[in-house]
Amino acid sequence: MNTNNTWETMGSLSEEDVPLVLNTLFLFYEERLKHSPDDEQALEFFKHLDNAMSQVNECNLNRR
Repeated sequence: MNTNNTWETMGSLSEEDVPLVLNTLFLFYEERLKHSPDDEQALEFFKHLDNAMSQVNECNLNRR
């Protein structure tokens, strides 16, 4: 896996596709937690997702 390729691919997504990617990831990890509530990778994903949303919300508040 090459993260540079992933960045390039993300950059080429349309604005409509970005929420679809996020929803797909969310559903994937949500399903993992349903089957295994102690799944470390899934728990880590949601922790990082929560942190990212908090950072974005904070930045948006600072712009107002």
